[in-house]
Amino acid sequence: MPIITTDDGTSIFYKDWGSGQPIMFHHGWPLSSDDWDAQLMFFVQHGFRVIAHDRRGHGRSGQAPDGHDMDHYAADVAALVAHLDLRDVVHVGHSTGGGEVARYVARHGAGRVAKAVLIGAVPPLMLQTAANPGGLPIEVFDTFREGTASNRSQFFLDVASGPFYGFNRPGAKVSHGVVWNWWRQGMMGGALAHYEGIKAFSETDFTDDLRSIQVPTLVMHGDDDQVVPIAGSAELSIRLLEDGHLKVYPGFSHGMCTVNADVINQDLLEFVRS
Repeated sequence: MPIITTDDGTSIFYKDWGSGQPIMFHHGWPLSSDDWDAQLMFFVQHGFRVIAHDRRGHGRSGQAPDGHDMDHYAADVAALVAHLDLRDVVHVGHSTGGGEVARYVARHGAGRVAKAVLIGAVPPLMLQTAANPGGLPIEVFDTFREGTASNRSQFFLDVASGPFYGFNRPGAKVSHGVVWNWWRQGMMGGALAHYEGIKAFSETDFTDDLRSIQVPTLVMHGDDDQVVPIAGSAELSIRLLEDGHLKVYPGFSHGMCTVNADVINQDLLEFVRS
């Protein structure tokens, strides 16, 4: 398997397919690079080089005992980018991966990044605080912690079959293959990485990262996202970006990259080529 080893000894698995301008994909919690299958195949077939990695503690990457925070996540990305000597890269991040993109571009991306895309992304801050009254209460994330620590398998199944893809909405057409693929990816990773990753995606403040990003950035969000509500994320992020573009998808869920891949892929292609 293609793997790099970071400075702290963590092995990071990655996929590197095709040729042409590189597009790097950053997955959400608690998944793996497999969550980008629909995008990786699409962009390879359209003449791009695609790269996607499994975050530390997730998927096929090493079960690191620590470093499950955004600074380490971004540093791992920087190590992979340097290893592959990637330049003129479009970085696409979903959910937690959107936070990873923001932190990487802001702190490590100088001279290497062409554009960025944040899809259903967690920035600028998910947690409700005095300065961020529109965020989600800490109890929401405590529920995630409890589910991950006590019965991760069932909790993951409940998330995938319910709010993640909007399969809990009246009249929703449930894909059991999609549900079980989400569960499979989650269970490949480590419980500790997933548990500590909840703090990383919910309590990291990306305000300064967003303000420092100068490359064109597309913000894509479904207005029926039950996991990362749009009002506390995309609608705030767009105000902080110097060259940001917001595209809202009526009725789309948090998992729109999979269940609405035909729409999302075309819009991504248009942005990358613009």
